[in-house]
Amino acid sequence: MSSFLFGFALVLLVSLGARDQLLVARLARRTGPGLLLAGAVAATVSAFLMAAAGRLIAVDLFPEAGKMLIAIALLVAAIELVWPMHHKVPREPTHSIFAAFVVLLARQIGDAGRFLVFALSAWTALPWLTAAGAALGGIASLAVGWSMGPALEASLPLRWIRLAMALALLLAALVIGLGVRGMI
Repeated sequence: MSSFLFGFALVLLVSLGARDQLLVARLARRTGPGLLLAGAVAATVSAFLMAAAGRLIAVDLFPEAGKMLIAIALLVAAIELVWPMHHKVPREPTHSIFAAFVVLLARQIGDAGRFLVFALSAWTALPWLTAAGAALGGIASLAVGWSMGPALEASLPLRWIRLAMALALLLAALVIGLGVRGMI
């Protein structure tokens, strides 16, 4: 059960103000509820793909290497959260749900939340529970973006929230990494 909860919480928190959530928020009013469905499918596919990739390397990892992979994933997630994002509102003349799915899937495969799913899946014995939690966390994040629409960026201090989360993830990465090395 903890694999499920870790996957859910990490993806939900790291996805707040992420590229995929902002894209859904910006297109929500113009594209309709099909966009949320496309996002849900993309979140599920990306979570299970990353869990499968994590499971593939799990057989080659020593337990301490799995913990170090978690520390590295947390560090990468912290860096992504700090990295400034400057995106224009996309022009979507066709309102294609399939195109939205492809773009959302591409953004999610390369984001910090899914890399955390990869690392957690390599480290835990239950990667599919991690993937299921991550899929629900990703869907919840996109649902918040879709329901708030353009108000998401206007009403929440997303930059400060992402910086605070980056600090928390950085501290967790340091504690885990130094613990694996026997320094704390």
